[in-house]
Amino acid sequence: MDNCIFCKIIKGEIPCKKVYEDELILAFEDINPEAPVHVLIIPKKHIDSLDSLEEEDKDILSHIFIKAKDLARELGIAEDGYRVVNNCGINGGQTVLHMHFHILGGRNLQWPPG
Repeated sequence: MDNCIFCKIIKGEIPCKKVYEDELILAFEDINPEAPVHVLIIPKKHIDSLDSLEEEDKDILSHIFIKAKDLARELGIAEDGYRVVNNCGINGGQTVLHMHFHILGGRNLQWPPG
């Protein structure tokens, strides 16, 4: 997608503070963190939202969650706990139409979230 901010980040057209990258995904620090640790994980394949997933995307989705667990350990938040969040659609709070997951930790995360 030519005007997708996350696609531009993947292409290197917009800088980010990269935390992890491989052939399927990119993880980077959120520019407006809501917790001491706030990392976004995005697939390199443009998928609008969780609601847009196809059967062929199941490997990407499982890879995201395995890496989220690994990153939580590397970032030092696994032991005390963390949250993985996906906002889907306008009423779900999705502001960028490229599926992404937030890893939040480093403080007590309240419930309900919003």
